[in-house]
Amino acid sequence: MPPAKKRTRSYDSAKTRAAVLAQFGHVREAVAALTPEQLAGPTRLGEWTVRDLVGHFSMVLGSVVRYLEAPEPAARELALLDWPLATVTAAARIDEDTRAVDTGDPVGLLAATAARYEELVAVAPDGRLVPARFGAMTLGDFLVTRTVELVVHTDDLNAATGAGAPYDRQALAACTRLLADTLAVKAPGGAVEVRIPPYAVVQCVEGPRHTRGTPPNVVETDPLTWIRLATGRTEWAAELDAAHVGASGERADLSGLLPLMG
Repeated sequence: MPPAKKRTRSYDSAKTRAAVLAQFGHVREAVAALTPEQLAGPTRLGEWTVRDLVGHFSMVLGSVVRYLEAPEPAARELALLDWPLATVTAAARIDEDTRAVDTGDPVGLLAATAARYEELVAVAPDGRLVPARFGAMTLGDFLVTRTVELVVHTDDLNAATGAGAPYDRQALAACTRLLADTLAVKAPGGAVEVRIPPYAVVQCVEGPRHTRGTPPNVVETDPLTWIRLATGRTEWAAELDAAHVGASGERADLSGLLPLMG
């Protein structure tokens, strides 16, 4: 019997829009408190400094502005669940674009980006197509991808500076769910149940499908650990050893499927 076709999860538009602004607001507050020395410091993102990371934050939100200012594409080309796996092809281009951002005034840069974003998004419908980097997609879907970028890079910012920027609950939920659903797309099946409380539960990996009682193969972790695993910020073995991941069952090793994003 073929596996059941997976349906794309729905996201509440108003909550997603609010989450993007809230998380970007947390980033702005954190960046405003950084010293010049902190801005010049390293990150875990290769050769990027914290200042480069700030430039990337402006790109994350600024891309919405650029796409809304561009002509609307004729047809949709990319589904939401296709986006995370597509990102692995663009690392070099993203690095080049990030380094081209003028970050001489990081606080002013983020403020200007937020102002223009709010102006354009306020009047744009969810169904409006935008010419995103990997193919045209709806604005509603693209805004969900912005929660992933903002949450992941807020974690990068905190790791680099100790800023302690908070995570908006709705942004963290959307990020966690999209990456969990991506795993289910990459490894379809019902042999393993992945639990990321309180936001997501998915089944994945080919094999006997669980129907009743306690699943024989279970993986459980917290949202931030999951996000770090899914984006290559940490490794499966390290998190398993640190007891940040629980894995039971002979099929519950996800190391060969991670990371999901580049």
